[in-house]
Amino acid sequence: MKIRTIIVFASLLMLPLTASCQTPGLQDATLRVDYIFNGTDSTCDISLSRLSKWDGWDGRKVNMKDVPVKGNGDITLVDAASGDTLYRSSFCTLFQEWQAIPEAKVVRKAFENSFLLPMPKKAANVTVTLYDHRGEVSSVFTHPVDPRDILIRKVERREVAPQVAEDATEIPYASYLWKGGDSKDVIDVAILAEGYTEAELPLFMNDARIALEALFKHEPFAAMADRFNYIAVAAPSKDSGVSVPREGLWKNTPVSSHFDTFYAERYLTTENVFQLNDVLEGLPYEHIIILANTETYGGGGIYNSYTLTTAHHPMFRPVVVHEFGHSFGALADEYAYSNGEDPYYFADVEPWEQNITTQADFAAKWQDMMEEGVEGVGLFEGAGYQTKGVWRPVDDCRMRTNAAPEFCPVCQRAITRIIDFYTVKK
Repeated sequence: MKIRTIIVFASLLMLPLTASCQTPGLQDATLRVDYIFNGTDSTCDISLSRLSKWDGWDGRKVNMKDVPVKGNGDITLVDAASGDTLYRSSFCTLFQEWQAIPEAKVVRKAFENSFLLPMPKKAANVTVTLYDHRGEVSSVFTHPVDPRDILIRKVERREVAPQVAEDATEIPYASYLWKGGDSKDVIDVAILAEGYTEAELPLFMNDARIALEALFKHEPFAAMADRFNYIAVAAPSKDSGVSVPREGLWKNTPVSSHFDTFYAERYLTTENVFQLNDVLEGLPYEHIIILANTETYGGGGIYNSYTLTTAHHPMFRPVVVHEFGHSFGALADEYAYSNGEDPYYFADVEPWEQNITTQADFAAKWQDMMEEGVEGVGLFEGAGYQTKGVWRPVDDCRMRTNAAPEFCPVCQRAITRIIDFYTVKK
């Protein structure tokens, strides 16, 4: 893939700021940065779309200059004067998934992406770097941010209501389902209603409680529950249900989600990422679980973007946990198709996901757990959609089937490491 590097230069005002900050060089405020990624299977352009801000930074306060895993891209905030890194985060995108499908060979498409950064105190530069499926840089885009820029859209901070009683009929827009601590100290997860009308919001609250109950039945989310806040966001929908294109059903819903993503029936996503973040902006949120008001089976999870899953299928509980394993835990799918090789993984490249390996660098994965004799842990061929050349840690796991009762020891360790990375141990 050809590398495209785009750097935008601008004259920035270096004016003193008086806003409070928690980390040197940063304000206690959130900067939302919206981008358009567009291209084909072998090209990629990145464009800045919009900047927004609101009071309060609820993201991590530790390990600000590092990332827990590589991901398929990263975003870095750097002080313009000193060159010091102020913040860095990794991610994956629907655009990069799309680049691997046949359509990307014949069509150029654009995808929305939004990222939350701490607001810098002074002039800074933001760099977005994307990696191809071999882990090599495919595109780099750098642009300035002036915190005094009058065109950065100001958003009002929104408060979260206390926990709502299970029999409540009046549902606040945002309320706590579980509060492990202050937002500044823990990981904030927004559980968002998709396709629930005003009258159906009590149903959404019940579904959100079920989703949380399912997470709490899995380690390490149960043992480390005090590291999280879970917030129910009851965004009312004009229509009930979500879009199913193959059935000709298109619904007007808060984030315009739909099945049949990339023509895969079960793949439920939203390409309207700006719209998604508009629904949540001003609230404390770092990770997102979207519950779709439908019985149709499906879901999707994109690392550091969102989980989206059907709420009324019998497999709701295992699926929402599985997809959160993707979006929060940065875990790969451990199942394989019988139709051969997929372009995501290559024999000479070790995947960045911690629960699969090509054995190109197995020492970086769970080799130590095998040497320690952790029960059930080994090398089982068939993972990452490929029947050959990619291995998983155990015979079965939540990241492989809905029937598995739990995350395997390797996945549990990977999730624990990410939780530790984001928070200070209590």
